[in-house]
Amino acid sequence: MRVTQSMLANNSLRHLSNTYGRLGHLQEQMNTGKKITRPSDDPVIAMKGIAYRTNVLQTEQFKRNFSEAHNWIDNTDAALDHATKAMDRIRYLTVQASNGTYEEGQLGAITEEIKQIMKQLENIANTEVAGKYIFNGTDTDKPPVNLDAGTYPSSTEDVKIELGKGVIIPVNTKPETIFSEDFFTSIKNLINDIDSEGDVGSHLSVLDERIDELLKERASLGARSNRIDLMEQRVDQQEEISKKMMSDNEDVEYERVITELIMEESLLRASLSVSSRIIQPTLIDFLR
Repeated sequence: MRVTQSMLANNSLRHLSNTYGRLGHLQEQMNTGKKITRPSDDPVIAMKGIAYRTNVLQTEQFKRNFSEAHNWIDNTDAALDHATKAMDRIRYLTVQASNGTYEEGQLGAITEEIKQIMKQLENIANTEVAGKYIFNGTDTDKPPVNLDAGTYPSSTEDVKIELGKGVIIPVNTKPETIFSEDFFTSIKNLINDIDSEGDVGSHLSVLDERIDELLKERASLGARSNRIDLMEQRVDQQEEISKKMMSDNEDVEYERVITELIMEESLLRASLSVSSRIIQPTLIDFLR
């Protein structure tokens, strides 16, 4: 096969072009810190990157959900704590009113305080968190209790939040158990019996039941809170692993890239030197 000057020149230019291409790719990696800048650079890395990035985005969404779940449970527990203390105070006043030693004026003061506590319980039942009423099931846009209008929780459905793939946790309490019509009616009946000097002592067992219901709900919240904490730790670990896998897949090793860049630059200088000897000579150069 006859090798011509043109063939040598074209071959040299082709090698130079390839070297420039590799050099440009390495410079892109240095500038972006990524192995690829477009899917066509390496489809396998690109496909893996999509999967890893999806996992990271999913765990980040779960972490936002954890924040909302903690917000619901922490505020619900705080509200029930206030409600429990209020009911303890009503029970204490009931014991005082049932001992038969208080005069009418003193009993009137007790009923007035119980009425104020009942209004306080109404306010607790209408607790809002981020503009949502937390004691009205899924009807979070309207207050559950209005004693004057005689309205009580309208929804008994659970508020559920997804905290893991296929793992959905209820974060609210049972409104029909805590701040139901019966709950407030029992307090109203107590007030009526104190005013009419009825059997006040008989209300103690009812009050104990109401307080027990509050304590059970708080215990349930505590158990769910502990479970959520454990799940959150697991999701944090999953996020860390997913980010590491994504980084290993996409991010360049700067030491390797710098080494390859230096090698390619050396090859480029050598190629340019050789090409200049191949392409430059003319007939005049040989006649000298």
